[in-house]
Amino acid sequence: MAILDKHAILEKNVTLLAIFAFLVVTIGGIVQIAPLFWLENTIEDVEGMRPYTPLELAGREIYIREGCYTCHSQMIRPMRDEVERYGPYSLAAESQYDHPFQWGSKRTGPDLARVGGRYSDEWHVDHLRDPQSVVPESIMPKYGFLEHTKMDGKYIGELVATHKLVGVPYTDDMVANAIADFAAQADPDADYDGLLERYGEDSVQVRNFDGQPGLSEADALIAYLQMLGTLVDFSTFVPDASR
Repeated sequence: MAILDKHAILEKNVTLLAIFAFLVVTIGGIVQIAPLFWLENTIEDVEGMRPYTPLELAGREIYIREGCYTCHSQMIRPMRDEVERYGPYSLAAESQYDHPFQWGSKRTGPDLARVGGRYSDEWHVDHLRDPQSVVPESIMPKYGFLEHTKMDGKYIGELVATHKLVGVPYTDDMVANAIADFAAQADPDADYDGLLERYGEDSVQVRNFDGQPGLSEADALIAYLQMLGTLVDFSTFVPDASR
């Protein structure tokens, strides 16, 4: 009872409550943050991770522009129901090149962290054009205009250079060839050997994503979606037990 009486003093004194709340938050913050200064790297390096290709990066910008993150998260939590539904739980390394990250805090629609390869390009085109045609209960708005909005990649070099400036490991060669790589990924008849050499032959998908002539915003967005969750081979991934 004596302890409860003393706690009542805190509850009735706003100044005292604020002081003790500040102390508790400060101590908790120090306990969580201080150990990070003694780690060489707070993100475990994972084989297979690479920077986004210029086309995927452009698609990600469209994803952010259209507010897709407000209804779709990109973070699978290590809980049984989430792993069974969406796949292996998300790794910090999978978001290390995201500025900003797309973890999200609300799911009106399903999580997209592992959506890459789960559906065909045609499904994505139909889903963007008329979501209810493939998911009748969906409340997602139509994005058919994306396949009619053409892109020339005029500023993609600047976008890649900007991400390099904030720490994404793009090379000077990647920046210099950004426009060519941007166009080549959506054209299977183009010379895309340089693109594969720069970003990885086994991890870059090259094709006409929206099935229409020219390079559209739908091409870029679908290229981005089809890449999500495909870079890490979870059949061989072994977490670092020392962390």
